[in-house]
Amino acid sequence: MMLVGDEEAAAILQKLDPEEVRLLGKAMFAVADVSEHEVEDVLDDFVGHARARTDIGFDPRPKIEGMMTRALGQDKADSVLARITPPEAQCQIDLLDWLDANEIANLIEEEHPQVAALIIANLDAGVAAQVLEILPEAIQPDILHRVAKLGPITPEAVETLKAMLSSRVGNGGGGSGGAAVQLGGTKEAAKIMQSARKATEARVMPKLHKIDKDVAKAIEEAMFVFDNLLDLDDKNLGVLIRNIDSDTLVRALKGVDESVRTRFLGCMSSRAADGIRDEMESRGPMRLSEVLESQKVVIGIARGLAKDGTIIMGGGEDDYV
Repeated sequence: MMLVGDEEAAAILQKLDPEEVRLLGKAMFAVADVSEHEVEDVLDDFVGHARARTDIGFDPRPKIEGMMTRALGQDKADSVLARITPPEAQCQIDLLDWLDANEIANLIEEEHPQVAALIIANLDAGVAAQVLEILPEAIQPDILHRVAKLGPITPEAVETLKAMLSSRVGNGGGGSGGAAVQLGGTKEAAKIMQSARKATEARVMPKLHKIDKDVAKAIEEAMFVFDNLLDLDDKNLGVLIRNIDSDTLVRALKGVDESVRTRFLGCMSSRAADGIRDEMESRGPMRLSEVLESQKVVIGIARGLAKDGTIIMGGGEDDYV
């Protein structure tokens, strides 16, 4: 990038997403004192990689869209492409990609909580968690609740949000067009909480239970599934297993992959593990509903043990002092 002309460099930057621009810009500041030999090595390496690339390795959309349009005509091509084109990234407001968490929080802090929820639902879960944590603690549970309750958002609403942000930032945003977009929901709210610090979860979720018990429970269930138990180390997994009755454990492990089953049984004594295996084989086929219900019981036990400090479960990154 430092070797090509300004126009060529600008054209390349326009093809990159915000995070790539930030990383590339940072790297460009760091290469001011590279040697001629290093420059030659980089150029040789780049040419070698460029020759190895084919058109297939790049964004296929323009080629496929052009091919479909020429073959079928605009109307038929649009109809086919609408059914086969992979969905775009969730974010409908491109301007948000260029702002960091503090800037976004400053923009929405004085807005109505519903507006804040719409903006946060447009963000990657990790960034959304950062923005939520920066906002005043008093409004965090309400905003998370609104994120969980969001549904389809009309293109007009998206345009209104774009206009509001553009007026505050001084930047324009392209039109969205098309049909309504799906934002938020309990799964999205759960992802935000999973990305947040444990202290944030411990503070927000009890308050959310008071606002809407059903939504809070749905978020907690979406935050933690049976496979998450594999994140426990052997010691904590062993403690969990000792708190589960054998009948529930047999049912819960009946429907998992062999690798998951082996991990669980590996935290038990050989005699106990053999007993569980024998019991699973003797029971034969089991209803999926029974398996899932037993897994929910195990998850509930795990969450209970984690709340009282008996086991330590993974979560968002905590601060250390």
